[in-house]
Amino acid sequence: MNNILTIQNLEKTYAGGHQAIKSVSLEVKKGEIFALLGPNGAGKTSLISIICGLVTPSAGKVIVDGADIITEFRKTRKTIGLVPQELSVDGFESVINTLRFSRALFGKRKDDAYLDQVLKDLSLSDKRNEPVMSLSGGMKRRVLIAKALAHEPELLFLDEPTAGVDVSLRKDMWAMIGRLRENGTTIILTTHYIEEAEEMADRVGIINKGELLLVEEKNALMKRMGKKELHVVLDKPIQKVPVKLKAHELELSNDGSSMTYRYDTRAERTGIRTLLNDIHEAGLGVADIETQQSSLEQIFVELVGDDA
Repeated sequence: MNNILTIQNLEKTYAGGHQAIKSVSLEVKKGEIFALLGPNGAGKTSLISIICGLVTPSAGKVIVDGADIITEFRKTRKTIGLVPQELSVDGFESVINTLRFSRALFGKRKDDAYLDQVLKDLSLSDKRNEPVMSLSGGMKRRVLIAKALAHEPELLFLDEPTAGVDVSLRKDMWAMIGRLRENGTTIILTTHYIEEAEEMADRVGIINKGELLLVEEKNALMKRMGKKELHVVLDKPIQKVPVKLKAHELELSNDGSSMTYRYDTRAERTGIRTLLNDIHEAGLGVADIETQQSSLEQIFVELVGDDA
């Protein structure tokens, strides 16, 4: 699969001396969904702003679908759609005219059939002729996405796309993003909602203090760095963990009905067999056993520590 985005040794230092991006290199494949995770101030928005031509890099190179963002700006800008984090849509124009204007800015011919489909996908059809300023915050965010899609970009950036959006709207947007990917659109999103990355992303990048800490396929990352929990449900509640089980560092639930054992999936031995044998010898009865994989959020917190 060809790369639609190639970043080489990218750096950005602002006038005040703050280095927002530190030698970042990254490749994004056509048609994938790439999630960029990081705490506030990590450099996510700066990185996106450089790629989209809104901020000038201090060093390095960015290639979008074979074109340089500096020397071939017009070509790369047509390839890119951007949904900014801030709500920046307002005004007296109707929703459909706002989309028409955005499409025309990129030299695209009029195509109301396409725009109507975008509105339908975003559940905005009934708002088609309403002034943007009359819409709720959630609907305005949908209009932002519609504007970014108006010129049919091949690479779509979503900077915190569901910030401040209720759960139902968020689910609608997830479904819409899935449909875009099916149609071949490459999507890069930054998010604080870890479940978005777990739900949609093919690969995950974690950035902190301007440095890209890692880039890996989501499932491989969770398998490599994730830990599992074994929940042992007891047939009778206990008040404390028996001394015989102390070495296993078990965590007893508040009601004493279950114990949790944590183990590394990469370890040569998990210790589960020994644990279950010791539970039996301690005279405890087991009603049920279940395992749970650590979430991407837990992995993220481990990597960035107190900055998360």
